Amino acid sequence: MGHFESNSRNKNGVNFYVQGWEPQNRPKAVIALIHGFGEHTGRYKHVGEAFNAAGYILIGFDLRGHGKSEGIRGHIPSYDALMDDIADFITWIDIRYPGLPCFLYGHSMGGNLVLNYCLRRKPDVVGAIVTGPWLRLASTPPAFQIGLAKTINNIFPGVAQNSNLETAALSRDQKIVDAYENDPLVHARISVRLFVSIYESGLWALDHAEEFPVPLLLMHGTADRITSFAATAEFATASGKVTTWRPWDGFYHEIHNEPEKVDVIQAMIEWLDTHLKKK
Repeated sequence: MGHFESNSRNKNGVNFYVQGWEPQNRPKAVIALIHGFGEHTGRYKHVGEAFNAAGYILIGFDLRGHGKSEGIRGHIPSYDALMDDIADFITWIDIRYPGLPCFLYGHSMGGNLVLNYCLRRKPDVVGAIVTGPWLRLASTPPAFQIGLAKTINNIFPGVAQNSNLETAALSRDQKIVDAYENDPLVHARISVRLFVSIYESGLWALDHAEEFPVPLLLMHGTADRITSFAATAEFATASGKVTTWRPWDGFYHEIHNEPEKVDVIQAMIEWLDTHLKKK
């Protein structure tokens, strides 16, 4: 299996860092990774290697303002810009791997993006895997704070603050927490534009869940203190038969980084194999 790094510059001149993990033998499909808030694709190395062993390519790009990609840390010009970034990434994948089936895989904020991208852009993908999506936060801010953020977003969208992420809630594996806290590519800045965009798009996705167009593996840890398990369960119910719903009892936010991560990743691989056969 081989690891590679590359760069992709969009039509507006923003340079994105891309990396992937490719199996030695002919791949079954490519999985396009959309990572979560504040993190980067490098934190999915073990997932990529496991997918490689099962015959899949995992390839991701650091979102704008994240990791090794360009952009103001934790800020976006608009939600549509994020949707366009994903569209450009899929086009990049189609050029690199012509004719190869493609799945989307999003975690946390990346899960919000993948769900919305499928609902809004109707991409030609075989299916999607979404874990711990930010549809609502586990603790929703008071209404007055949401209202204030929306007001500031209309005037000074770039105003940013520390996200105050509870890093201890990422995983029950302390080594994962320690590595996150000491990772120089991780950041905790979030602008009002980014917060309001993700907040509103999460609610929009819940309102349109019954329209979800492709097979979906939806998974969430029941003990997640960062994003709302209840909101994900609502989406699973509303989206109906298209969704395979898999709660993980007692797991924290990053189910792919829990002590039982081997079981979580294997569940993904089994779902991928099943839905690739149905293609």
